[in-house]
Amino acid sequence: MQTYTRQAWLGLGAPLVGVILMGLGGCGYNDVIDRDEDVKAAFSEVQNQYKRRADLVPALVKTVRGAADFEQETLQQVVEARSKVASMQVDASTINDPAALQRFEQAQGQLQGALSRLMVVVERYPDLKASAAFRDLQAQLEGTENRIAVARKRFIESVSAYNKVVKRFPTSIGASMRGMSERPNFSVEEGLEKPPEIEF
Repeated sequence: MQTYTRQAWLGLGAPLVGVILMGLGGCGYNDVIDRDEDVKAAFSEVQNQYKRRADLVPALVKTVRGAADFEQETLQQVVEARSKVASMQVDASTINDPAALQRFEQAQGQLQGALSRLMVVVERYPDLKASAAFRDLQAQLEGTENRIAVARKRFIESVSAYNKVVKRFPTSIGASMRGMSERPNFSVEEGLEKPPEIEF
């Protein structure tokens, strides 16, 4: 009798496991995992492109500093903004914390603004603009700003797709099972809607 009960339970076990697996698939458990990984990958790309820009700043500052009588205040703003970006602690938890994401975004926005002002001031220094080193850095910076815009757009799209999965039924069940909730997204600050224009 005891053996029969064990066999009966074993016989029910396979269909029960199948029902549980189908239920997990229907509740969006795997969709949440996929969208979560997409967000993480998109944020990594944003970080890579911002780092690329920050890495260009020391060479740019060195080149500009060599120009006679260059406005030191503008140059100092770039140095300080780059220093703030470099000192930020950014990790995987940043994409889940609205305040941390906002601080990250503000610091990057300040660096972008400082670089834009620098490029405007450079217009007053034709010798500097004509130098090959500066033109090369300008081209690299312009390309990096374009890459940043593309990476930010992909991050915004991936967070939007993730948030839809987390909020919609029945995939919200899978999100709840994983302890996942809606994520903050980048905002567009006034004056930062597009990459800075870099004149050649």
